[in-house]
Amino acid sequence: MVVGRMGIEHTGMGRLCHMELRDLPRVDILADQLVTDGLTRAVATTVARQVIADARTAIQAGGEADPGGVAARIATQLRSTRPTRIINATGVLLHTNLGRAPLATCAASDAQNLLTNYGNVEFDVSTGRRGRRADYANYLLTVLTGAEAAVVFNNNAAALLVALAAIADGGNAVVSRGEEIEIGGSFRLPELMAASGANLVEVGTTNRTRLSDYERVADEAAAFLKVHPSNYRLEGFSESVSYADLAALAARTGVPLIADAGSGLLDANVPWMPGSPPTWLAAEPGVRQTLDDGADVVLFSGDKLLGGPQAGIAVGRSDLISRMSRHPLARAVRIDGATHAALAATLEMYADDRAGEIPFWAMASLEYESLERRHRRLLEALGNRGEVVVGESLPGAGSVPGETIRSPNLRLSGKADELWERLLSATPPVLARRHQGELILDLRTVDPVDDSLLARLLG
Repeated sequence: MVVGRMGIEHTGMGRLCHMELRDLPRVDILADQLVTDGLTRAVATTVARQVIADARTAIQAGGEADPGGVAARIATQLRSTRPTRIINATGVLLHTNLGRAPLATCAASDAQNLLTNYGNVEFDVSTGRRGRRADYANYLLTVLTGAEAAVVFNNNAAALLVALAAIADGGNAVVSRGEEIEIGGSFRLPELMAASGANLVEVGTTNRTRLSDYERVADEAAAFLKVHPSNYRLEGFSESVSYADLAALAARTGVPLIADAGSGLLDANVPWMPGSPPTWLAAEPGVRQTLDDGADVVLFSGDKLLGGPQAGIAVGRSDLISRMSRHPLARAVRIDGATHAALAATLEMYADDRAGEIPFWAMASLEYESLERRHRRLLEALGNRGEVVVGESLPGAGSVPGETIRSPNLRLSGKADELWERLLSATPPVLARRHQGELILDLRTVDPVDDSLLARLLG
């Protein structure tokens, strides 16, 4: 494995050939070819210089080189890392590697408007003076959750960091051992708590924590922290303290309760979905219900079950939210104008009783029968080379761990690896699943307009 100075990896030198120093191409000629292959002029020139220098070194050492082939492979890898749309045929609705929740069209449009124009990011049009960032989204959040106040940061880890720094303020932050989570990217709760300046105080055991465990340390606590384990689930011989019971203790002792609800389910009653709340959401705490249980500050994500852009949201007591807003860390992790616009548009959909149109909830609500018809039409277009089976879609992104949504899947046998690679190399790329030598496609996460493209790619 060779790692170039740009950090681009390639294996060996590709098609090695006997080459003399005089045979090496000129930088500008190789760069012209790379520009034709889709690289910008500056990047193409940098790659050309690098591979020619590497080839010269190899030849001088008595080896062989293929600078043109190596440059072409680096160009291919660079193009693959450029931001691009991907068709998600995995059935994972909130796919972290694919950007989690796709935005509603109105949210994306409002964000684009702020990105391509000037906007009232920190300007009050009514007074002509400087305004406060994200005031509109903050107000919508108080309307939707019943909280006294709200503040938004760039992700939920940032919201937790600021909450601990501002509320615990270097004192003892008490958390159950069973809630010391690690999420993607090796992010660990104890490390974030240390970075906030709070002193971690663990109570209970990995599988069992009782209210008495918190009571024993309440006199020396600056904050109680309860974290919803949104990316795993404890089963069997386990016990935990409810939000309501811990909030009651917090009220008796005057210790603020910070509740990290995680995924961003605004209301556990899910009034925007038809019928009763789906069973796969049964264990997910609602933000409104967690506040009603007495939590002083509730934290949650904007880009998971909320269905909006990446953001970390804090709602709760006005004095504590004010402390968070004024903390020096708040400026370092604030959201930009485009994110505010997208979040505000998403929240307006909840306020207008249109949350069911948000892409995540629209996909989650698709009926099995209509999805099955789409899968069968695709199967027919492929000459019935496969079968439609009962499968499962996943909410994803660490939300509702262990829960699935019943969904039809299209299962294609034979040459799964070849088909998978063909889909990934398409324009736009298509990501499917492979399982035991079979290719699995789940159309719940595919826009119906892309069904015909899948048929062409797989035909």
